[in-house]
Amino acid sequence: MKRGIQGSFASQTTSPEPFSAFVPKPLPPEPAILFAPELLKLKERADLALGRLDGIARLLPDLNLFLYFYVRKEAVLSSQIEGTQSSLSDLLLFENKQTPGVPLDDVQEVSNYVAALQHGTKRIKGGFPVSVRLLKEIHGVLLKKGRGSHKDPGEFRRSQNWIGGTRPGNALFVPPPPAEVAGCMSDLEKFIHHQAHKFSTLVRAALVHVQFETIHPFLDGNGRIGRLLITLLLVNDGVLSVPMLYLSLYFKLHRTRYYELLQQVRLEGVWEDWLIFFFEAVEVTAQQAVATAEKILKLFDSDKDKINRLGRMRGSALQVHELLQRRAFVTIPSAARETGLSQPTITSVLGALQKLGIASESTGRTWKRIYVYKPYLRLLNEGMDVSEGIGKATLTDLSR
Repeated sequence: MKRGIQGSFASQTTSPEPFSAFVPKPLPPEPAILFAPELLKLKERADLALGRLDGIARLLPDLNLFLYFYVRKEAVLSSQIEGTQSSLSDLLLFENKQTPGVPLDDVQEVSNYVAALQHGTKRIKGGFPVSVRLLKEIHGVLLKKGRGSHKDPGEFRRSQNWIGGTRPGNALFVPPPPAEVAGCMSDLEKFIHHQAHKFSTLVRAALVHVQFETIHPFLDGNGRIGRLLITLLLVNDGVLSVPMLYLSLYFKLHRTRYYELLQQVRLEGVWEDWLIFFFEAVEVTAQQAVATAEKILKLFDSDKDKINRLGRMRGSALQVHELLQRRAFVTIPSAARETGLSQPTITSVLGALQKLGIASESTGRTWKRIYVYKPYLRLLNEGMDVSEGIGKATLTDLSR
């Protein structure tokens, strides 16, 4: 349904040339969204996929282990959309005080995203509502260090931003003027908490995401916060018990359609078209997450069976295998430190795991070697279309 423009244009003269900034109408859409049978069917499929994802999350033997890597994979993908070149492997190296193969600013941005997501989840689990205050807190964590640290972390913008183009006058889209941001965000917060609309959480998350991206309230980090907001709403309402749904990969693979729909909603009010896209994104992403979790469980069990046939080295090898599940890569000193085993024992164990195809030495060096759980990392990297080698300049064989 085409409702027409979902806001108004405010003429501005704050740059060398006049331009118009878009101020969205408050949610909900009017006239009301038409939930035709096709749209309802897609929603039901998305809800079912979310239910299956939450179900497998509750059955995982070590949920924190899966969350550790899922959160980091999302951080990498979400940051790649904003132009960073960091990989999952670079992030893991950075967190373990090794040298990544991309500029440190790129990895710092991804690390900040992990911290922001964890902060938001912790606050919600502690009973804090999804609100303007929480979004500012998350933004403050996101931009605390690195390139964005000079762009008012935790504060709404006080200058005009724009999307596409080199200036507001030739931009593809210009969000509301700075003076309108606080009011727009206040209206959005009211919608999030106003139960009279009777939207399901999934529908509300879809609408809120578009509205937030349209307001673009911060100088930097709006895309990452907007994508994170979807997951936080699902966790806040108990649709997901843990944050295991991340749509960045789907949005990245369908980037052109994603941006087209955001603009069409603003200018034509075709909310139903956006919901079709969003429900499909949720269904596909949830199904992929379940499939990946099942593959990883199968891999762990298969490798444990191999290790159980090692004989007297079995116990030590199982300890190192458990460490590789948590870290994906280790050095001999770090493995000895974390397991309590001696370095000679670790060396022998890693040699045995190499023969079994579980661990791989990735540097080719005779010193400061890094051993990678390559089959595991390969599963984690599924769908990530950038090179995932640890330290791309020297360790490019890591995930081949």
